[in-house]
Amino acid sequence: MKILALSGSARRNSTNTALLRAVGRAAPEGMDIRIYENIGRLPVYSPDIEAEPLPDAVRDYIDRVARSDGVIVSSPEYVRSLPGGLKNAIDWLVSRDTLVGKPIALMHASHRGDDMLDALRMVLATVSDRFAPDIFLRFSLMKMTPEEIARLIARSENAEQVNAFLRAFAAFCRS
Repeated sequence: MKILALSGSARRNSTNTALLRAVGRAAPEGMDIRIYENIGRLPVYSPDIEAEPLPDAVRDYIDRVARSDGVIVSSPEYVRSLPGGLKNAIDWLVSRDTLVGKPIALMHASHRGDDMLDALRMVLATVSDRFAPDIFLRFSLMKMTPEEIARLIARSENAEQVNAFLRAFAAFCRS
């Protein structure tokens, strides 16, 4: 099973990206989690540049989403809402059927950000009929380094949560 992990942050040492990496390392056999880290390279969406040929960064992104069996999104909150880069990435998929039937689940790396999560849930439920709002994983990781996050996620009690999340998402993808 191929899962695309989409970080809503373009920051190199993003907490959400570090969470996705740690979860990816904990993936069970048969589940391949690949992180899409080029959200900041996507041009601003415009119908004027949506015609073929698409910009290379956009074509690569759309192909990765299309080839995945499911998408996991983990995003920070910016000013109580979605980061512009994540919204832009979603906008590039709206006029296609790439995301419509794609299973999607959320993770979050903070104890706060509920306004952003509510907005993201609304957007994802609008663009995909396979968004799973109840399959959700959350850890409070703010101000932690990627190494600290990896160690925290590897602890047995946290690894159990990650495993349960991934099993539930895999079952949803297969259903």
